[in-house]
Amino acid sequence: MPNTAGLQREVIEELMPWALCDAQPICLLCDISSAGNPIPSFCLFEGCVLVVSVIEQLAQWHNSTVKAAMERLCSYIPEKLQGFCYILAELYGPHIAELIDREMNADVVCHSLKLCKQDPGQPLCHLYSPPKVSWFPPFFQSYRLSAAVTMAILSVCFPGFQTLRGYHWRGRDCDDRNNTVYPGRRPDNWDEERDSNCNGIWGVDPKDGIPYEKKFCADSQGVVLLGDSAGAHFHIPPEWMTVSQMSAKSFANLPMAFTNELDWPQFSEITGFLNSTIGGWTDSLYLRLRSRNRCNHRDLQNISKNGGSSGNLPRLLKSLARNQLLDNPAIVIYATIGNDVCNGNNDTLAYMTTPKEMLSNVMQALRYLDTRLPNGSHVILTGLVDGRFLWDNLHDRYHPLGQLNRDITYSQLYSFLDCLQVSPCMGWMTPNETLRNLTSERALQLSNVLKEIARSEKFANFDIFYMDFPLRQSKMGGEPWQLIEPVDGFHPSQVNPTPGDGWEEAGMGSAPQGPGLGHCPPVLCSEELPCSPDPALGQQHKRDVELLE
Repeated sequence: MPNTAGLQREVIEELMPWALCDAQPICLLCDISSAGNPIPSFCLFEGCVLVVSVIEQLAQWHNSTVKAAMERLCSYIPEKLQGFCYILAELYGPHIAELIDREMNADVVCHSLKLCKQDPGQPLCHLYSPPKVSWFPPFFQSYRLSAAVTMAILSVCFPGFQTLRGYHWRGRDCDDRNNTVYPGRRPDNWDEERDSNCNGIWGVDPKDGIPYEKKFCADSQGVVLLGDSAGAHFHIPPEWMTVSQMSAKSFANLPMAFTNELDWPQFSEITGFLNSTIGGWTDSLYLRLRSRNRCNHRDLQNISKNGGSSGNLPRLLKSLARNQLLDNPAIVIYATIGNDVCNGNNDTLAYMTTPKEMLSNVMQALRYLDTRLPNGSHVILTGLVDGRFLWDNLHDRYHPLGQLNRDITYSQLYSFLDCLQVSPCMGWMTPNETLRNLTSERALQLSNVLKEIARSEKFANFDIFYMDFPLRQSKMGGEPWQLIEPVDGFHPSQVNPTPGDGWEEAGMGSAPQGPGLGHCPPVLCSEELPCSPDPALGQQHKRDVELLE
């Protein structure tokens, strides 16, 4: 066996020198707090089963050897990662191929690598139906993945600018050298001479001498989302696990996806601003607000995180970029729609947020917002989802990983995650109907807390509203299960319809109107067209606005 500790670092330094991060790594399969911490075995086992399943199905689909399937998979991933993939295939491929050739499934392969610790009295976790028991003993003890190579697999970091909490999460800055220039601020001297708020509008109308900002943008306001993985739009592309659709194109966005924590905020239903490349369409509250008033361009912030809840959101709020004196008001969506009742603990009910805790957490967040939001802002509290929708619409359907051989249903996936104690929601992703009902009952109690806060509480700098979480079938047709992410079977999907004009559904009336597509001042521009007060550019606006990010 080679010196894997030295080998893994040499491989990374040669192929991906940017992958050795001193700070917290972004790991490929699960969250690890730092590079020095032990790796959770459940994380490795879950990821191993997924990868080995794909390798086995690639061999089946292309009628090839397991070795050729591994090479094919490595050829699909981005070029900078291919060398690392081939090294791992060389080190562990023979063992994996031997077991698959003996008709062992991915569970047996990964158990043989000892990636999952089985505590005394605990069941042996498996995604597939177990093979003959006689096969287990000789292979279960046969091999062990080295800790050094494990760390190499999980400590890969990717560079990026739009990701790593960059402009996919917040409106793109237009002058990084000047901290007084940023999206959302009130225009400096009505932006007569420069674009201080990055909305592409500056200068003076030569016809009447009035600054364009003063003429069109007096009622500008931004969009801020305070949320969880649903708000961040967690998504794992099903093409990564569906061999019939798998290609190099399928994995082209893999580095971007991991540096965005497998979130796609640029397509999300609140702050999305780019055309979706993951199916469905982008029709966000931000885009609707911007279509009413183009002066709101780039004024968006998605302050969401995977695992966000009322309990940890007050800490996230510290990253809110809003100056009470210098910036425009904002519409703030508070949407922690599930994690106050969702957890992976066996005694899940005991770990749910209580109504009393919910009241305390939300009031703490709102009081902080009252010290940061400019006067005239709005806050919309969004109720929790009724997650019984998941089991009712998915449990007997085949997961993308099980579609080729019709051997893995969502019920099996839920049980697998439950056994590994990594289920994102033990209370709803379960065959136990009583537990599902109790979880929804608690979610309703917490939603009622939010509703009562909106009814009874008053704040100095914003008014407050409540609306139910809008998980509903599209008027365009389709099936209810299409509203759920196909890979994780938990999050809202890209085809989940946008909650209309949120300010109207919450009883806020209509958002202020401003210059629409055909009434933009002639300095509205994109990166492709530098800003200029030249009126001759006016005829190009319709095309240029579509290019705006």
